[in-house]
Amino acid sequence: MHAKRSVWIALAPLVLIGCGGDAEPDAQATEEATTPEAITVTGVGFMTPESVLHDEEGDVYLVSNIAGSPVEEDSNGFISRVAPTGDVIALKWIDGAAEGVTLHAPKGMAIVEDTLYVTDVTTVRLFDRNSGQPLGDIPVIGSDFLNDLHAGPDGELYVTDSGMTAGEGGLVPTGNDAIYVIRDREVEMLASGEELGRPNGMHMVGSTLWVVAFGAPALYSIGEDGKTTEVTLPAGGLDGLELTRDGQLLISSWEAQAIYRGTPDGGFEVVVPDVESPADIGYDEVRGHLLVPLFMKDEVRIIPLDDTM
Repeated sequence: MHAKRSVWIALAPLVLIGCGGDAEPDAQATEEATTPEAITVTGVGFMTPESVLHDEEGDVYLVSNIAGSPVEEDSNGFISRVAPTGDVIALKWIDGAAEGVTLHAPKGMAIVEDTLYVTDVTTVRLFDRNSGQPLGDIPVIGSDFLNDLHAGPDGELYVTDSGMTAGEGGLVPTGNDAIYVIRDREVEMLASGEELGRPNGMHMVGSTLWVVAFGAPALYSIGEDGKTTEVTLPAGGLDGLELTRDGQLLISSWEAQAIYRGTPDGGFEVVVPDVESPADIGYDEVRGHLLVPLFMKDEVRIIPLDDTM
């Protein structure tokens, strides 16, 4: 697939993404000229994109698409491959509807060596990072809503359970909030309890695991004794958490409809405003690009941040 692009100039100097006009009906990617340029990938067939991950070795962006209920085992989920230019390489590279593939509602992703790990309701799925072929499953017994994945420095995997299930009018909390660590396919509970605030995105900074809460405007670290240092952000509904190449944290907030940037000891400010339903963001460290899946809009935005850091 090849993208068509239109270019325009944004007026507000701090706004990285502006409110443009209607895209061309057959457009696959719309490039918006800001300072610097940003790319909006839309109208390509994304269905509830939840997470974006930069596979550095393949230099490709992977997009997980829930494509339906985030808790039902409906075989609708898929993972897309997108070039850093915004061109879609394969919309359904890994397809839950394909024979021999199990994938229902993919969310967080992480890569360790040649294996792609994907959270899928109550199971972590394994795929070959090059071919997309299934490599097995890791069930997480007792979980409700596996969400983000983060690979630690020694190949261990950290997994959040946001403690939600289907209810009247949408998802409802179960109180079964948890953070797990997986080593050699063995699952161990790292922390649990409602005080985790429906944990979502994670990132290791040095030897410290930082976590954001969807149920509270909270960023906190996890140690051997559970939740430790906690920082309050201006708004809640926190989803994705990434580390920039200059050591700052990027955090997406549904409540603020924005991306925050900052440090636990220095505070946070909005770096990207006006992004509706920003889910599990990714980061292209090579280019300094922020990757934002817009959950409710079925699009992904690729935003260079170098000039604002």
